[in-house]
Amino acid sequence: MAFSSSVAVRELPLFPLPEVVLFPGIPLPLHIFEFRYRIMMNTILQSDRRFGVLMVDPMDGKVATVGCCAEVIYHERTPDDRMYIKTIGQQRFRILDYVREKPYYIGLVEWIEDEPTERDLHGLMTDVDQLLRDVVQLSVKLTGQEIELPDDIPNSPIELSYWVAGNLKGVAREQQSLLEMQSTATRLEREAEILTTTRNHLAARAALKDAFT
Repeated sequence: MAFSSSVAVRELPLFPLPEVVLFPGIPLPLHIFEFRYRIMMNTILQSDRRFGVLMVDPMDGKVATVGCCAEVIYHERTPDDRMYIKTIGQQRFRILDYVREKPYYIGLVEWIEDEPTERDLHGLMTDVDQLLRDVVQLSVKLTGQEIELPDDIPNSPIELSYWVAGNLKGVAREQQSLLEMQSTATRLEREAEILTTTRNHLAARAALKDAFT
């Protein structure tokens, strides 16, 4: 999933996106149409195919200082030189400085990782997994739609924490907070809180629905 590098600091082309928070191991498809980002893609496709994704807060327009590196795994050009690309999240990074702003941002970044822990996180993983299944089951009951969890949900604590965070919808600020955490346990605990709140909300709606049917 994440790639390792002997270089702790490097320059990285940057792609700020409104309300988009990328996590390691999570796919991100993009339609590249702005001229400056077409230039960027043409450049990175000739090198290591990696660039940084940073969330732009729509409330204040601020660009996050912690993001995730994306690797282009597929690209397709259109006749008018637009580009459809598929990327996968790699390693998280923190911006140290901006090297260049035009035609696109290039930052000096350092890679960040979760702090090692001796704590057994499998119990916490089990809790998060069950909460996920509860939320899906209640969602199916409320919507009548077939919703299934994928078979390939990660089975390691850190990868599960990224997967859950990357699949939260409509909560970019919360996702950014999860991205910046450097404790797997803290990230899983916060996700358990979010899922518990969601489950309780859905359960209340389901009970109300049952009462009137």
